[in-house]
Amino acid sequence: MQRLLVALLAAFDAAIAAAVGLVALLAPLTLLWTLAFGITADWGALWPLTGTLWEFGHGVPLAVTIPDELLVALAIPPQAASFAVSITPLAFLLFTLLFAARSGGRAATAGAWLLGSLSGAVVFAAISTGVALTARLDAVQTPLPLAILLPAAVYLFGALCGGIRIAWDEGDGGILDRLHDRLDAHEDWAPVAPAIVRGAAFVLVGVVGAAALALAVTTLFRGGEVVALFQAARVDALGATVMTLAQLVYLPTLIVWTASWLAGPGFAVGVGTAVSPAGTQLGVVPGIPVFGLLPENSSIWMLIVVLVPIAAGAFAGWAVRSRLVWEGTPLGMLPRAAIAVGIAGASAGIAGLAAVLANGSMGPGRLSDVGPAALPFMLALGLEVLLGAAILLLSPRHRDELAEERTDRWIAEMTEFDAGVAPAAAGGSPFDGAPRTDPSPFDDTAPLDDLRGFDVPDPGRGDRRD
Repeated sequence: MQRLLVALLAAFDAAIAAAVGLVALLAPLTLLWTLAFGITADWGALWPLTGTLWEFGHGVPLAVTIPDELLVALAIPPQAASFAVSITPLAFLLFTLLFAARSGGRAATAGAWLLGSLSGAVVFAAISTGVALTARLDAVQTPLPLAILLPAAVYLFGALCGGIRIAWDEGDGGILDRLHDRLDAHEDWAPVAPAIVRGAAFVLVGVVGAAALALAVTTLFRGGEVVALFQAARVDALGATVMTLAQLVYLPTLIVWTASWLAGPGFAVGVGTAVSPAGTQLGVVPGIPVFGLLPENSSIWMLIVVLVPIAAGAFAGWAVRSRLVWEGTPLGMLPRAAIAVGIAGASAGIAGLAAVLANGSMGPGRLSDVGPAALPFMLALGLEVLLGAAILLLSPRHRDELAEERTDRWIAEMTEFDAGVAPAAAGGSPFDGAPRTDPSPFDDTAPLDDLRGFDVPDPGRGDRRD
């Protein structure tokens, strides 16, 4: 009954996550729809637009086809009538991931992390199927299989991450416990996997934080260009609001672009363009206000920013090594090397996945290639993190670390000795259970006055020997 309850609660969590995401889109779109078209507007297109944008927020690409009458009215060339938009606004995807991780953690606490994750993913897939079948637009199409599978895959990934994190620490009585026991059987390698996960988390937090800070500083210094592009767009208050909201949901995507810039490869804003610390080569870019943050030029000295991922890797190596010393599990050179490689590989893999979602097409022609390239970003970040982590993990052990280890060993030995002395104090012997030899005649004790052959002075009379 408890497992059934866990499955039902996980399914309810998935339904809430999907509903909140859809409502977060539907509510502002309803307000904007009313302000733009009035009460007499065609409300039949509101739900298809909401569902399509919800799918797009989970990584589903859009195939846009501009109607012929709009081509003539806007003087758009016919070759630009059809194009793809595939750069994901990661704000919606991150919300689903976090909500799913919370649900997976609750299922793991209840002892059924796998059942809860699968139950939530099935419900989320059912909801995404309903959205994909009912939210169809003529001008903006989404591939039906991807519209069903990608949102469910995002939810399943988040739920599994949250569930495994809790079940690994608290136990699940199943596959994770058996895997844990197998790793514990190899004492030198047991802490490697948790250390890799912990170190990769430190790296990602450090790189994302540095990228967000760099984006904020750039906004502070180049905010005038952003305002100028807003003014050049010549939109009213409603149009400015729509543009602002659209750029806000792309904020996590812009942080991924900035992280790629910090790592060195940078990103593109069209075919044949490049924005990196080594140099900036831009042609004509769209008049989107956020593109006012793009640097006009770069200097070779700006390559110093690659020290940021190296510093993040070094901090992760220091944190992992300090934790191992604190836990009293100093590892040999080979396990520590495996931890450094694992941290770099995990960080590079997550960065590559983020780059795939943040790269793609945003329009016809030159705009078919926008964002960071996944492979260069992965290689650069992985090598930089590996360098920083290896410096701290593979360096010779400090004398303070060795002294702390000797202190811990001495405390452990004294604890064992005290545990052995305790039975003797209670009337037993610290050597109970060990084979004993015959008692020695010298084991018996007697008052000193009864000893023969010894002249014991009387302390009250002093020594009167002449």
